[in-house]
Amino acid sequence: MTGIELLEKHPASATLIREWFLEKMLESLQTNDISEEFKEMMREAGVEDDKIATLIDINPRMLLDVFDANLIFIEIFLYPDNTFTCKLGQQGTTASWKTRKEAELFATEVAFQILEEKLNDARMSIIGQNGNTGEHYELTSED
Repeated sequence: MTGIELLEKHPASATLIREWFLEKMLESLQTNDISEEFKEMMREAGVEDDKIATLIDINPRMLLDVFDANLIFIEIFLYPDNTFTCKLGQQGTTASWKTRKEAELFATEVAFQILEEKLNDARMSIIGQNGNTGEHYELTSED
């Protein structure tokens, strides 16, 4: 699955990842030359999904910090036959791939699914705590 497909399929995860990328960009601009107003303008403008998707396609490893922060840990292992496999948390797979990048792409897809479930579960828990059923609730890009 491509980066843009992952972002479209997992809207809650996409929002979190978009915010994470933006904050990382702003951290890289930590100089006295950049005003707080400019940083706030960048926050309001956001980061476009196509740019994030390209970065995901090129280097899915950069999402490891996002997944780690959400307690989704990815491990890639080398088999004796020089193929790769992966483990997410306590869940391993018997599948193997010829390259590390292929294993990482698979793990990234699974991590997106896990993150989306976690975010939706947390959202529904908050809705439930407020006495709502969540029936009228729709996930939008503004949430």
